[in-house]
Amino acid sequence: MTEYLTGSTEKEPLELSQILAGGYAGREVCVNGAIHKIRNMGDVVFIILRKREGLVQTVYEMGETNISLRELTEEMAVEVRGLVVKEDRAPHGFELRLQSVRILSRPAQAMPVAVNKWKMDASLETRLDLRPLTLRNIRERARFRIQEGILRGFRGFLKDQGFTEIHSPKIGARGAEGGANLFRLEYFHKHAVLAQSPQFYKQMMAGVFDRVFETAPVFRAEKHNTKRHLNEYTSLDFEMAYIDSFQDIMEMETGFLQYTMKLLDEEYKRELELLDVVLPKVDRIPQVRFDRAKELVAERYHRRIRNPYDLEPEEEALIGRYFQEELGSDFVFVTHYPSKKRPFYAMDDPDDPAFTLSFDLLFQGLEITTGGQRIHDYQMLMDKLADRGMSDEGMEQYIMIFRHGMPPHGGLGIGLERLTMKLLGEENVREATLFPRDINRLEP
Repeated sequence: MTEYLTGSTEKEPLELSQILAGGYAGREVCVNGAIHKIRNMGDVVFIILRKREGLVQTVYEMGETNISLRELTEEMAVEVRGLVVKEDRAPHGFELRLQSVRILSRPAQAMPVAVNKWKMDASLETRLDLRPLTLRNIRERARFRIQEGILRGFRGFLKDQGFTEIHSPKIGARGAEGGANLFRLEYFHKHAVLAQSPQFYKQMMAGVFDRVFETAPVFRAEKHNTKRHLNEYTSLDFEMAYIDSFQDIMEMETGFLQYTMKLLDEEYKRELELLDVVLPKVDRIPQVRFDRAKELVAERYHRRIRNPYDLEPEEEALIGRYFQEELGSDFVFVTHYPSKKRPFYAMDDPDDPAFTLSFDLLFQGLEITTGGQRIHDYQMLMDKLADRGMSDEGMEQYIMIFRHGMPPHGGLGIGLERLTMKLLGEENVREATLFPRDINRLEP
């Protein structure tokens, strides 16, 4: 007899959301999960189960359950049966009065860190060393549920705006950004690099689909050891054609932030409350020119302008502070960065070629986005390369798209971990990175 798979097998164990949907009070249900914590109160023992949607409180009463309490340990995977009873003091307002427990697996060792505490008493380095375990803490894992919501927001908003998702290669012949911050590797007896950015590919595909986006890792071989840098991070990129100006790119990012904050508010309330996160207002985001931003900070905070071509981290922080004080805004677009500090493909401002039609988005004083309009004219691009003393060697496929015609276009890249870090109010980007890769860390 032939058996078929239909893609939908009903399971007896219920999820938390199913119980919360109602109709189960006074009924026997089956639930599975890990034993998060055992609280022995004497005659009554509370056994807290950890599930993907949260915690479930169960009540073990001596003589009422089929198993000895001595057989149960924390982090054991179990399947339980019990009566659903309303209890306002329990997580989610109900508890299960246990009737039976079936052990699914037993831990071989006790946990090296108490993941069932509200806040783990462990350093960041310890939490990262034990990351596969410490992520079982409900507050630790809530960070990455929120990060998932940001990613959902990016995908959902751009799909609604007619963007096509692409996946570009992460092994290439050369970097898109130039410079020495490349991870080099041998590729079947050829020299190759890990991608710093999907820049060339997303521009190519903007000439195919008009609007494209990608969510993928990028790699920067920078020997830094700061709280804001990683050597591998997730970049949220998009590129869009037929723009009127780089303002279109900033408007699109503003729309993404509005969509995402609404999504987080509606579907991630539990995680936001666990971490005491207050979502920023994004109904309007101010913008300021790069040179004017430096002047404002110098005047307000009596700070001498030392580098006229770039923003120092302290300047970024002060710009964020200025716009919070003046306008109550957590975000600010800083526009018209100097051409000297932007890649060759950045479109120069026709009114003043010393500056570009580009921007960074600062969130509470930290750069989380870089973007702008790109050069789309073939001759203009070749002239820019020549002016910089650069060769087009190794970029033949990239140059090809301009030789055969490209529409006005532009785009941006957002650092997912940095955005998450600032949203959570953390000081170190590693707090918002599942398994960080930095100058000292390759494991876990």
